[in-house]
Formats: sequence, C-alpha cells, structure tokens
Amino acid sequence: MRKQYTFILILFLLLLREHCFSQDLTFSQFYEQPLLRNPALAGIFTGDIRVSAAYRDQWASVTVPFRTTALSIEHKFPVGKANDNLTIGTQFTEDAAGDIRLKRTQLLPAINFHKSLSDEKDTYLSLAFMGGPTFSQFDPTQIKLGDQYQGGSYNPSNPTSQLIKYSGYSYWDLATGLCFSTTFNEETRFYIAAGYSHFTKPVIRSVTGNVESFLFPKLTFNVGINGPVSDRARMIAFADYFSQNGSRQLLGGFLYGIDVEKYYDEQPFTFYMGSFMRWGDALIPVIKMDFSHITLGISYDVNISKLKVVSNSRGGLELTASYTGFLKIRNSTLDKLRCVKF
Repeated sequence: MRKQYTFILILFLLLLREHCFSQDLTFSQFYEQPLLRNPALAGIFTGDIRVSAAYRDQWASVTVPFRTTALSIEHKFPVGKANDNLTIGTQFTEDAAGDIRLKRTQLLPAINFHKSLSDEKDTYLSLAFMGGPTFSQFDPTQIKLGDQYQGGSYNPSNPTSQLIKYSGYSYWDLATGLCFSTTFNEETRFYIAAGYSHFTKPVIRSVTGNVESFLFPKLTFNVGINGPVSDRARMIAFADYFSQNGSRQLLGGFLYGIDVEKYYDEQPFTFYMGSFMRWGDALIPVIKMDFSHITLGISYDVNISKLKVVSNSRGGLELTASYTGFLKIRNSTLDKLRCVKF
C-alpha cells in the first residue's frame, strides 16, 4: 500500500511540474528570502549588508525527498545628497526533485532604488528589477517507461516508443517590484509591496522538442510589520499573496519575540516563536533566534491538504540562517539619520 501511495504522489508531482510550469518554488520561512518574494524587498532591513541562506527537505516520508537550497546577498548604501539609498543583490536557488533528479538552478542579480519621501521619518518608495538565467535538467536514464515493462518485469534495455530528445532547458527571466515602507514611530516599521514576475513569458521547450510552453506572469502582494508589544517583547508579521495562471496562494503568520537580554546582562538575544499557514496546504510552526547579527530559524510543515493521506500529514523541514550588519566603511547607512529599515 505504501508503494502504491508513493507512486500516486510521484505521478501527481511530476504532472504538476509538467503542466504547471508557472508554479514557482516557495519557502515556508519566506520572509528570510526577500528577493524571491519581490525584488523591491531587497534592502528592507536595518544594516548595510544581509546574507541569507535557506534549506528545505520535503516529502521525505513518502518518496525521494525534494530538496531546495537558496542563498541571497544584499548590499545597501546611500546615494546622492538626499536620504536616498540603493541596494544591489543576487538571488541563487537550486531545486532538486525525485528519482529522475529533476533540477532547476537560478542566478538572479537585482537592483533596488529607495527614494526618500520624508525628512522626518524613514518613509521610502522602492523600485526594483531582477533578472537572470534559469537552467533545468534531469537524468533520462532514471525514467522507467510503461512499454519497458515486458513479461511483467522492467528492463532498461527494452525499447520504448517514447522519444526523449532533450534532458533540459534554459531561459532568461525578469521581474520587477514596487514597495512602500514607513515608520509609525521610532519602534514600529511597516511595508507593503507589489511585484510582477515572468512578464517576458520565457519559453520552455518540452523533452520531445515538439511542444513549447511558457512561464505565465505572476502578480504578488507582500506585507510586513515589526513592532514592540511591551518593553520586553515584540511581534513580527508577514503575509504574501500571489496569482498566476489561475492559481492563487496565500501565506501568512506571525512571530512573537522576547528580548532575553533585558532579563539577563548578556549579549543581545531575541527568541521568537510563531506559526504560519499556507492556506489549503500546510500549518507551519516556527522557532527563530536573533543573536545580535546572526539569525537562525527552523520550521516544519504539517500537511493539511488532500495529500495528507499519503504523507501522514508530514510535509517538510526547513532551516534558515542569515547575517545582517553594518560595514565599517565611509559610505555606510549607519551614518545616515534617515534610511530604509525594518
């Protein structure tokens, strides 16, 4: 029975990837990879530089795990004589799936200009662009086709009528985004953003070479708020909504943090606990720890979709780590009274 469920799941996921090219990868701790959410969120942090990494292991309970790795780097610095800022960054992702070792790799440079709208508080309008190459490939020798089963057994040397001409494809992608960020006081920070991805509709060639498809444009909305709820605690909340080729997804939740250093005479340390939900798919408990410049996070997807029968409600483990800080250089945002912060 387990093998039967495993086959059904693999078939479903492969069909999803074949016929829904537009489905972009998503992390449960999506706020730790801001460029994947929207390039206009690059630089929306307190500091000059941020390096963020994420690793996700999914569906290990029923089949060969789907593993996704991401790394982003952002450098923000003042430009001009006003309070304007510029962020340059790069997003790298690698997504590997299933027995056929289906892999997708992206390298996406980004640039984001933050225009100051006020001399009294940190209010900015940010316009960004991100684009670069995407490569996808799989191992055709690992495919077991129906007509290779003869006499009730499988033999890879048996001939097949299924013609596989290509084991991969590549394309160039482009995205843009707009973000408004501000402060309600010196402690509470807020942003709202909109993004538009794949608007060049990159063409994807099928493995047979006879059929071509394309990535459908994706419209995204993002919200984030970070503020104190007492002198020793704060709350952070994020939400993302996207619409793409008739598919819609809503992901949101919150983190409640306690400033541990205010209880003890130690180095700055904030401990967060919270929960997120990917509507119709998973409930996601999260633990996050801020050690001054270093942030560590761990989450686990509890599957609540129709696939929970196959997965026994087990989804994916996700680990994140990031470094955020100021650079000891002359052109640092630390020396500016007004800057993009979160």
